[in-house]
Amino acid sequence: MLFAVSGLEGCPVRASDGDVGSVKDFLFDDKTWTIRWMTVGGGGFLPGRRVFIHPSLIGPLTLPPKPRLPMMSPGETLELTVNLTRQQIEAGPHSGEDEPVNRDMEAMLYAYYGSNPYWGASHFGAPVMPNAEQGIVADAVRREAEAQVPPIDGADHLHSVADFRGYCVHATDGDIGRVENVLADDTNWEIRYLVIATRNWWPGKIVQLSPYAVKDIDWFGQHINMNVTRDQVRSAPAWDPLAMADEVSEDDLHRHFGWPGYGW
Repeated sequence: MLFAVSGLEGCPVRASDGDVGSVKDFLFDDKTWTIRWMTVGGGGFLPGRRVFIHPSLIGPLTLPPKPRLPMMSPGETLELTVNLTRQQIEAGPHSGEDEPVNRDMEAMLYAYYGSNPYWGASHFGAPVMPNAEQGIVADAVRREAEAQVPPIDGADHLHSVADFRGYCVHATDGDIGRVENVLADDTNWEIRYLVIATRNWWPGKIVQLSPYAVKDIDWFGQHINMNVTRDQVRSAPAWDPLAMADEVSEDDLHRHFGWPGYGW
């Protein structure tokens, strides 16, 4: 099932034995377009701390019935559960609320929780490499041991979903809009579509564009170049936030743009 990621921001998070805070953001991998971490603000449980929960540890989403899912406001009735105890979360790696996530922090998180860095099959990016977790952890340990080698500054493959919203989107022949949201799959937490608002060009129209169409992203300039034309976007099916995507509608969308399908 697809869900609008922004709808989870602000939702309370509950461990097996009590509340642990609320959802602040999600971090995604720009190579595989998979959400790697849910960031949780500790609130009264862990004030001033930001903890990271791997999607494989998040319980099944109990989402409101259609058609309210994509329109759900942050902090509404949805509660996320995680397969951890409060003690496990408290003892785990964490950062200050404004500190960046670097590769060493990721290595500690994977080692502590025993999560697979490449959990979740993706339709995008490179294939999964064997022993990826061991490689990440070993790399961090080696850099720590070799004091003369400076640590890699920042896990630059991870990006905030909240910060990603508002990025300008460029077609091959001009501007088409801005990122308004992202739609992810609740099975493997893969980002399947970028929701693009074209209100400055075609008032009122919102379209879904797949990561298949992304040519490159300027993270400093905050814009995305996509391999689509303005005419293709103008004539594409509009995204209806009150309707859920199904196999037929997704297949039609992929056929319109010439993207690979999902095997239907």
